[in-house]
Parts: sequence; C-alpha cells; structure tokens
Amino acid sequence: MRAVARARSLHKQVPWRQSHLQAVGDVRFHGRELYPLAGYNANRRGCTDFTASCSLHEEYPFAIRGFASSIDVSVSGEEFKAGPLVEYERRIAAQELKPGDEYQEKAVAELQDLYENLMRDAGDIGLEKDQPRSSQRGSGGGWLFKHFMSKSITPSPRGLYLYGGVGTGKTMLMDMFYEQLPRRWRKSRTHFHDFMLHVHSRLQRRRGMADPLEMVAGEIAEESVLLCIDEFMVTDVADALILNRLFDHLFRNGVVMVSTSNRAPDKLYEGGLQRDLFLPFIATLKKRCVIHEIGSSTDYRRLTAAETGFYFMGPGASETLRKLFLAELDGEETKPTIVEVIMGRKLKVPLAGAGCSMFQFHELCEMPLGAADFFGLFKNFHTLALDSVPIFGSHNRSSAYRFVTLVD
Repeated sequence: MRAVARARSLHKQVPWRQSHLQAVGDVRFHGRELYPLAGYNANRRGCTDFTASCSLHEEYPFAIRGFASSIDVSVSGEEFKAGPLVEYERRIAAQELKPGDEYQEKAVAELQDLYENLMRDAGDIGLEKDQPRSSQRGSGGGWLFKHFMSKSITPSPRGLYLYGGVGTGKTMLMDMFYEQLPRRWRKSRTHFHDFMLHVHSRLQRRRGMADPLEMVAGEIAEESVLLCIDEFMVTDVADALILNRLFDHLFRNGVVMVSTSNRAPDKLYEGGLQRDLFLPFIATLKKRCVIHEIGSSTDYRRLTAAETGFYFMGPGASETLRKLFLAELDGEETKPTIVEVIMGRKLKVPLAGAGCSMFQFHELCEMPLGAADFFGLFKNFHTLALDSVPIFGSHNRSSAYRFVTLVD
C-alpha cells in the first residue's frame, strides 16, 4: 500500500475514468478514477492504445485516490511487470532500499519515462523477437533501402546515460529497469569492457570486408534493439577510435542505449591519445541519449564495506586478508594454477581454490594486462583477494588506471 501511494507522488498522475477502462475487459476497481503508474502516456487516447502495445496477463497496480487497486488485462499471457518506478517503491516498502534518496528518485523517474516510451513503441521499433528487424529497418540491407524507408519508420526513443560517483546505485537502478522489461524483447545487458571485447572479436572475424564495422553494428542491432551497458569508461585507444562510427551505425539501426558511468560525457577518455578523434562520439551520445547525473549524500558501497569488512588498512591488513581468504575456501587446499583468459593467452594465479583467487597488487596491475585478461580471470573465479594495494599518485598512474579497469 505504501509503495503504491509513494509511487503516485513521484510520477505524473493521469486519470483514466471508468468509461476508458471498459475497453480492457475484466476490470476490478474501487472508486471513480485510476492513476496509472506505468505504461501510459498522457498524450495517448486511452486503454485501447495501451493494450495494443503490451502483451500481459497480470494484476497491474494503480493508485486510486490514495488506496490500492488492480486491473487484470488479458492479451497474450506473458508475465507483465509494471516498471522500474513501481518496483523501486516495492523495494522501499519491503525495506530492501532506504527511503528518501531524492537523487535515486529522479533517476528512477527518467528510467520510468524510457520504460513507458519503449512499451509504447515496442511493436514499431522491432523490440519483439518474433519481428524480423531487417524488413523494418533495412539492417544489413544497404543504405539505399534505409534511405527510402527512413521516413516511414518510427524513430526509436532516446536512451539514457546515467552517470555519477561510486556507490550511488546506478548499476542497481539500471538492472532493476532491465528486469522489468518483457523477456521476449531483443535486449541485452553487459559491461562496457565485455561489450567492446566482443566488438573487437567480431571485427577480427570480418577482416578484409569493405566496412566490417557497419556489418558488426548491423549484427548487434539485429540481436539487441535495447543495449544496457554498465560502467561506460573509455581507457583504450583502440576502443576510442571506433566508438563514434560504431554507435552512429547502431543508432541509425534503431538501437536504444541505457548506460551507467562514473564520468560525465565530456570527461570520457579525458587525456587519452588522439582524443580529438573521439570527441564526435560525445556529440553523438548527447544527441541520442538523455544525460542524467545521479548524486548522493550516501555511498551505499561504503555502508556495505563498513558492515562486512570489504577492504582493510594498517599494519595487520595483509594477515587479516589472508585469514579471510582461507576462510572462504572452507577447508579446500590452495595451490598455484594457470588459467586461460582470452584467445589462448594464459595467466598465472599464485593462490587458487574453491573459486577464489589471491594476488599481490603488482602481479595484476603492474603487468601488461587489460580488461580482456581480467574478464577471463573472473570467468574462472568468483572472488579475488588483492594484497598490497599502494597509495596512488603521478608516479604510478598507469597502475592506477589498470586497477580501475580491474575493479570495473
């Protein structure tokens, strides 16, 4: 009850009167007016439009003059979720999240707006898996086809670039948004470094073709109309040099991107090699995504660290870390091992066991390793203990960047 009431206060209220609701079918309600929390746009004509773009059969929550009710809508049978706003309020009511974070509330409102736009346009922009996208947008079908068809195609809604400091809940909110979307949609959720690793791998397989980047972008757009990318952080010159053309092709193919980042768009790849060639991507990003900063007076990751012991400092830190590492093994023997990380490359692991690994800082962050190596490492281990992390400064900047990449 509290969740529904708070959600109504956070988002726009659009009355649906009883006459509109009768178009839906089986409707249960109390009172004269319903205020939808998701899936409705004030400029739309009513329930018939709503049902045309959704496939659902579940109770749909509404706020009704301060008390809760529900509406049953039967269209095709897939479990339907009401959107990130309602889910956010549910978690607050269940004490899974702390109430009163105005920064998170504003970010959730942006995610809710995008959710509603996607629900509205899903059929027109090819989100449904049973819709052949190539026939709609000419993906991979040549520029001439796209040119003549572009005027009759519904433009995809702008995505969302959510940035802010660590511990503000960006990733949690994006994942919450992603989990509310229909399973049958063409969508994917990935980490930026993993995404770029797959892009480079695909480009390698397309070497020798006229424009491999356009082909790869077309393949990605065919698989995922919605891309949710976590931790957008450009540190590699190879990534920086292709991002603008890659995403220009993706956006032309109707892809919608939702991304989290610790950096504002203008700060991406700051100080990087040949950054002038990267700057057009920033303009493209601002054009195709709503840019929203999420601040916070609370670092939620620090709260977790204080409660559970996440990092340790002082003379006995190494011994404390080692004891906790051994405790995680539950008696299993530890030993050095070698794991394959990527494309046949191998990485020595000094101590490993029970899905856990332990390294000295210099063994990972002062070696010529990158994001691809770290991804390969974490496909083999769910826990990493990292000892002897130094104080960072201008004298070890490269190691600091590599450490940030490792953590990301």
